[in-house]
Amino acid sequence: MMNMMQVMQQAQKMQKKFKETQTELENTQITAQAGNGAVEVVLNGQGKFKSIKVKKEAINPDNPNSVDDDTIEMLEDLLNQALSEATTKATAQMEEKMKSITGGISIPGLF
Repeated sequence: MMNMMQVMQQAQKMQKKFKETQTELENTQITAQAGNGAVEVVLNGQGKFKSIKVKKEAINPDNPNSVDDDTIEMLEDLLNQALSEATTKATAQMEEKMKSITGGISIPGLF
């Protein structure tokens, strides 16, 4: 049977590895495209929204040249803001739900 010191050391190793993995996932970029690359979305490895890019073809596939760069930039900005806000709200709601389950105790990795 392991003594208490060995259990604590094992827990510390697991906690360190867990933090390293969280950092790695946070710094990982996952890109997905739709419409043959007309829309591209980037998330990190934790599933948090990072950015969205829209090509002119996504707005007007029949005449992409009719869409100006300012329109694309404005649309991307609006989508980025909305998706970032939705991600923030979803994270806050998840944290609240988890706190109600854990009684306010912070459990690393849950939020």
